Amino acid sequence: MTRPFSSINKFILANLSHRPVRSCLSILAIAVEVTMILTLVGVSYGTLDGTARRARGIGADIMVRPPGSSIIGLSTAPMSDRLVSMLASEPHVVMATGTVIQPLSGLDTVTGFDFDQFARMSGGFHFLEGGPFQKDTDMLVDDFYAREKQLHAGDTFELIGHVWRIAGVFESGKLARICVRLSVLQNLTGNPNHLSQIYLKLDDPRRAREVVEDLRKKMPGYPIYTMEEFTSLLTVSSIGLLRNFIGVVVGISVIVGFIVVFMAMYTAVLERTREIGILRAMGASSRLILGLLLKETLVLALTGTVSGIVLTYLTRWSMENLVHSGLTQEIVYRWWPITGGIAIAGALLGVIVPAMKAIRQDVTEALAYE
Repeated sequence: MTRPFSSINKFILANLSHRPVRSCLSILAIAVEVTMILTLVGVSYGTLDGTARRARGIGADIMVRPPGSSIIGLSTAPMSDRLVSMLASEPHVVMATGTVIQPLSGLDTVTGFDFDQFARMSGGFHFLEGGPFQKDTDMLVDDFYAREKQLHAGDTFELIGHVWRIAGVFESGKLARICVRLSVLQNLTGNPNHLSQIYLKLDDPRRAREVVEDLRKKMPGYPIYTMEEFTSLLTVSSIGLLRNFIGVVVGISVIVGFIVVFMAMYTAVLERTREIGILRAMGASSRLILGLLLKETLVLALTGTVSGIVLTYLTRWSMENLVHSGLTQEIVYRWWPITGGIAIAGALLGVIVPAMKAIRQDVTEALAYE
């Protein structure tokens, strides 16, 4: 039996609207699946892009990190500060400065640095409130952290067991989000005369690769990068732990989509046994019935995908205005079709068993079903 395309579409929409609660719950579950993936990916990209942007804002050409450190992980201060003067004397190096990094809860850190050296290397901070350090108990924060913690220049703030005065709020995008004097953080963390990483500025940035190769020969075991190389490594695909975590979440999302659609469509097939029997008795082919179920599932998956994308904007707004988690979520547009494909694939997998049950039903038994 053949039917006009528009009639089939109306039939599909009528079936979905006839059971609005089940249809809405199915759409919501798929939307949550999509939102979960896009939010995780957005936070991952936002965090790594923020780190890369702050690294570029330092104005250095080369970064030297401690032996055994990963791209995003650092022990507190394992390098002697005598390396700074040694590296400053290398050919083509015009300036060297070091920092100490103290991890906090979550992804936040406190960075200790020499304000004057940093200003010469990068051009300094653009202050939105207040200004540079005045005394050892002063702290500088970027506008993002200040907004998150509701801080202003002149406020006091307790961190790492110490009470600080907010000396200035600067525009984000340089060095770090929370900064204190280098010597102060070294003493507070029990690491005097030690550093977490060292930045080098060259007389000619085009020689960065040449200088890095030379330093790697002189300092085996030390991860040494050009800043361009370092920032290019701050991607989800380059960080195995993060890549694997996203893969696990995607796998769970596919399972969720499969279960939701399987339960919804299996129940629908049971409830519509007599209806399917009537269609079969009127000459509807197995292909037509299979097509109807697949199209219903596709409508649910597409609607759920669009709803999930919209909800992603809500999660970003919540992180910025309600949660104050310190995380930055980006909207990663290239993941929209990927996530949509994952949601649709999980939904279509979920409809296979109910669809096979529908097309294998005996017409006589189906017509007698109550």
